[in-house]
Amino acid sequence: MQFSSKKGWAALSPLLVFLGIYLVSSIAAKDFYKVPTSAAFLIASAYALIISKKAPIEEKIAMFSEGAGHKNVLLMLWIFILAGAFAETARQIGAVDATVAVTLAVLPSKMLYAGLFIASCFISMAVGTSVGTIVALVPVAAGIASESGIDTGYITAIVAGGAFFGDNLSFISDTTIAATRTQECSMSDKFKVNLRITAPAAVIVTAIYLFQGQSAAIASPDGPVEWLKLIPYVAVIGLAISGVNVVAVLALGIVINAVIGFSTGLLDWTGWLGGIGRGIAGMGDLIIVTMLSGGMLEVIRRNGGIDFIVSSLTKHISGKRGAEMSIAALVSFANVCTANNTIAILTTGHISKDITARFGLDPRKTASILDSFSCMVQGMLPYGAQMLMASGLAGISALSIIRYLYYPVTMGLVAFAAILLRYPKKYS
Repeated sequence: MQFSSKKGWAALSPLLVFLGIYLVSSIAAKDFYKVPTSAAFLIASAYALIISKKAPIEEKIAMFSEGAGHKNVLLMLWIFILAGAFAETARQIGAVDATVAVTLAVLPSKMLYAGLFIASCFISMAVGTSVGTIVALVPVAAGIASESGIDTGYITAIVAGGAFFGDNLSFISDTTIAATRTQECSMSDKFKVNLRITAPAAVIVTAIYLFQGQSAAIASPDGPVEWLKLIPYVAVIGLAISGVNVVAVLALGIVINAVIGFSTGLLDWTGWLGGIGRGIAGMGDLIIVTMLSGGMLEVIRRNGGIDFIVSSLTKHISGKRGAEMSIAALVSFANVCTANNTIAILTTGHISKDITARFGLDPRKTASILDSFSCMVQGMLPYGAQMLMASGLAGISALSIIRYLYYPVTMGLVAFAAILLRYPKKYS
């Protein structure tokens, strides 16, 4: 299918309007806290409706609402709501402070950064979701920053980077399932290829954190460890690793916080309900941004923006290296437009399979490229679910985290080099 360049770029222009308002305004103000993401999305969404195909305003609003109310968007909203309630009630009973105290006591200060990154990698591998890992560990990271004076954005980025390691590799990750199903290869084969690309990136980033940790001077906390208060986070991580749905995990975590709070006298009924309410209210901006972005991106899709970029990128392919580059570019741009790495893979997976067959690529390498580049881009989106969640839980702007995200960038560079150097040779 052929698309007019004029119409294609017009369909994509709402995304450019958002990025322009958010980034340019923030840079001009020299402060990324001054420009709310929700305000930039609201203006870009209104622009998207204005330029979309001629139709009654009711139809345009209905189209926007379909995207805002998509089941994947709504699922993310429930996770935001429960995560906010869990984080606040855990804070009320002192679970965050207790976990921070244990972390600082167990990990030597020089190993703190690397230890947090490795823990995040392993937990995300077991859980299979970057969002679940961020929900469990970011409050702890933010608490460590508060206690030690470390930059909150920096230490939150350590956790978020490790979370994308498991999102990319785990056998139960949505992105792994989507990549292997669309390319019709086994998960174990895709894992073997992917590990050869991500392992060097993880080793490089761990070495960076070990080096940077040498200058860290963090005092161990005084006083006994309150082990009882560790139960909420241990339970959340353990239940998630055992395969329990993240919504159920967070709901159970809120109940556990109540049981501990009531039994120790730290909480009463109204205090618990108040904590739940404050936690939900604290996620209000994230909920609005998620719905606005879902609606705007649906308008872009309906107007042919994603189809246009797919058509443009696949038009001038030559050779295997060029074919792999086009797949990487395809899924990366789809991810920018959808703000969801799983949907980006599903959107471009069948086209990538056609390119793979046409140019004789290895489906296992294609699946790895799809997963790696989508996770790399997802980590760099200030309006992606992971950055919204991390910034909300840490109480900072998404861009103050993104500038310290070493792992997604390093993994993307290694994946790019793997295409250029035809690595690993067995699968190239």
